[in-house]
Amino acid sequence: MSDIQTPIPAIPPQEAAAILRWYIAAGVDIATGEPPIDRTVLPAPPQNTVTPALATQSATVRPTPQPRPATQPSASPQAFVPDVSDVSTLVELRERIETHVKCPLRSMATQTVFGNGLDTADLMVIGEAPGADEDRSGIPFVGKAGQLLNRMLASIDMPRESVYVTNVILWRPPGNRTPTQEEVSLCLPLILRTIELVQPRAILLLGGSAAHALLDSHAGITRLRGQWKTIERPQAGLSIPTMATFHPAYLLRQPAQKAFAWQDLLSLKALLAETASKSDL
Repeated sequence: MSDIQTPIPAIPPQEAAAILRWYIAAGVDIATGEPPIDRTVLPAPPQNTVTPALATQSATVRPTPQPRPATQPSASPQAFVPDVSDVSTLVELRERIETHVKCPLRSMATQTVFGNGLDTADLMVIGEAPGADEDRSGIPFVGKAGQLLNRMLASIDMPRESVYVTNVILWRPPGNRTPTQEEVSLCLPLILRTIELVQPRAILLLGGSAAHALLDSHAGITRLRGQWKTIERPQAGLSIPTMATFHPAYLLRQPAQKAFAWQDLLSLKALLAETASKSDL
């Protein structure tokens, strides 16, 4: 039998592009190695094969493993986040994040997706993490879910330009997976400092992950939505009414739930009107 392998025929460009689109739709967006691997060809046997007798002999003279010395525990994700309590503007916070924060997600994302909108907004909207569209543009909520969010805000007379929009996680998790607890803990000081700098009158949390991170609750979003909670930041003198509702991406998959989200938006509109009237007194 000849050792020469038949070369793999070239794939037409249109077919290759279709395969890549299928991979992206399936969440495969990271290569595990540079050279391609033909999984249909059996690997060659190792050249220095050890006979069973030699293997047995080598096993008998193998030294007894010694206990490994105690080592320091691995660094907590918090150790990679600088102190941001001294930053006084969102511009300064962004520069601190870009130059000092070390997060495993960062090496797999295209860019940091910082907050976007009015930095003195009455309403702050916080989602979970960027998606593929946001990772490419560097702006939160620009895909289909973002377009629905814009319509939701406009329905209560809060155009996107008047709102500050961001996410708990600033880098896209691979394949749009749910962020881990360690990743949330890493980014939590950053989003809390963002809240202190914007000083909104109300916060709208989109989805269960954002609600769990900022409300310190493990209840499902169905139970949490529509209820007013409070985010306390005593060092900044803030006590901010906060409500969780369904994420726009979930509403795109479950349109029947839009009626509940509409109720939440009406409650949000009423609270913002109440706080505005109190500030005018």
